[in-house]
Amino acid sequence: MLKDLLSNWPLLQQIRTGADGTGPEAMSEKTRKLKPKFEGAEVARSICPYCGVGCGQLAFHKNGKLISIEGDPESPISRGHLCPKGADSFELVTHPRRELKVKYRRPYSREWESLDLEQAMDMVAHRLWKSREDTFVEKKDGRSLMQTKAIGHLGGATLDIEENYLIKKLFTAGLGMVCLSNQARI
Repeated sequence: MLKDLLSNWPLLQQIRTGADGTGPEAMSEKTRKLKPKFEGAEVARSICPYCGVGCGQLAFHKNGKLISIEGDPESPISRGHLCPKGADSFELVTHPRRELKVKYRRPYSREWESLDLEQAMDMVAHRLWKSREDTFVEKKDGRSLMQTKAIGHLGGATLDIEENYLIKKLFTAGLGMVCLSNQARI
């Protein structure tokens, strides 16, 4: 028994085989049975949502469940690296205390209430249109103006140039907004 124990000892195996201790001679039976973390998982390419850099991410999922989010080595921007925020994005999605409902606090209320997404989106659209209607200026000093300064838009940095172009067109031509910016340039 002691002989078997000693013969399996990585140091003795390393001396006997002349290996450098980084291969099978350094593995225990337990480590030989280990499987890759992502074995059997599918991967989806994504972009980190945190800032304007746009680092590539690989989202590994299996049976409808997210397993891990890692840096994408094929990303020309980040080459597989993520900052601490990007590396923690798995926690952002899977944390047990993550809010899954829209929270709303009515004017003068001290309590938050949960709303359905559809109801919240309707409220946003209604308030946006009301603000536009209440503040829209068609003419100023006899000249056509067609704008509102009461509402604005801050674009997301992970949108591509085409998406930002269409958003700008919608908000300037469609709603008359003049207060637009994009996180990518901030």
